Amino acid sequence: MNTFERDGVSFRHPATWRVEVEESDGGGWAVTVSSPDTAFVLVSVRPDARDPADLADQTLAALRAEYKELDAENRVEAVAGRPAVGHDIDFLTLDTSTTCRTRCLEAAAGPLLVLTQVSEYDRAAHDPVLRAVAASLRVDGE
Repeated sequence: MNTFERDGVSFRHPATWRVEVEESDGGGWAVTVSSPDTAFVLVSVRPDARDPADLADQTLAALRAEYKELDAENRVEAVAGRPAVGHDIDFLTLDTSTTCRTRCLEAAAGPLLVLTQVSEYDRAAHDPVLRAVAASLRVDGE
């Protein structure tokens, strides 16, 4: 296992998964940790979003624009010991059922998005790993 750390945000991930970090305007950033198959987790600080609820809505709207027929259920839960909002989402891509979970919470650097996604082909192998990565998330106090 490796640990990603930045701006008070940290999480553990499999050492064999590929890590890509992207910078965005306004001080934001995103890190994508991808399995050798279809599963991935995206963690992104988005200071351009008003708050976690706004970020959750923006994320769902972007997914709806890409996948016209998706099912989404609102979710509220604690993530890293903080209140988080988001969605559990199912959609088809290339005739494959895909599950996506989004959770948005407040971090010192701005609203934080945690998105996990896995297809039916490798759900059994990778969904438990995605859940463990999300459970390992830590956000330092402000």
